[in-house]
Amino acid sequence: MPFETVEYQREGSLALITLNRPDKHNAIDAAMMQELAAALDAAEADEAVRAVVLHGAGRSFSSGFQIGTLDRSSPDAVRRGLRADFDLILRFWDSPKPTVAAVHGYCLGGAFELALACDTTVASTDALFGEPELKFGSGIVALLLPWVTGPKQAKQILFAGLDRIPAERAERLGLVNEVVAPGDHLEAALALARRMATVDQAALRLTKRAINRSYEIMGFREALLQALEIDTAIELGDSPEAAEFREIMRRDGLKAALAWREGRFGATPEGD
Repeated sequence: MPFETVEYQREGSLALITLNRPDKHNAIDAAMMQELAAALDAAEADEAVRAVVLHGAGRSFSSGFQIGTLDRSSPDAVRRGLRADFDLILRFWDSPKPTVAAVHGYCLGGAFELALACDTTVASTDALFGEPELKFGSGIVALLLPWVTGPKQAKQILFAGLDRIPAERAERLGLVNEVVAPGDHLEAALALARRMATVDQAALRLTKRAINRSYEIMGFREALLQALEIDTAIELGDSPEAAEFREIMRRDGLKAALAWREGRFGATPEGD
């Protein structure tokens, strides 16, 4: 397929989708969103594909949705943009075929939510997970985290804007299924996907539907959509703090804006 920001390959009974903007840590822009959706369309339409593996080229899985790409020309444009992000993430949760994320390097923000939406996640020991959105004055597009790990851990990660959660801790929190040596994440994910490909596919689809349906009964979809509305309100809001952060970011860059935010109250940057 003639993609520019994504690679799509068939490997026997597997579809391998690669986020392919390595010079940008595979930051997800509008073009990548469209191509990622098209690649998943292809995998789901191909009867020979029995499992899907998602990973990133270069040094990282993905740093998340690219900052500054949300169309803010009108409230409706903001709503449409956030809903498009949300729908893309949930496609991996809803896909009738099993989805496996192979993670290394950074896996942040919307990319973390993509990995959470996949049925299983394999990570290398060099992987770093997190949700830094609140540090940017943004909200969470797909609030999957508390459903996967629980409210106490989710609140710590989200409220502190943690973005350097090591793979071993992510595994303890139930966010990752398996942690492997650096460089082994993709092969381990492919091996897991191949095992999934050997089972009865009709039974697998129905079992996935049953698990997902259990979450639906608990209010999963309604809660995520309500959280999306709150995220929209956050993005449309213009508090003095958010306005100053955006002005510093516009004038001096993101690092300066983050330093301003952390420095006001004597916070110690994560990892120090």
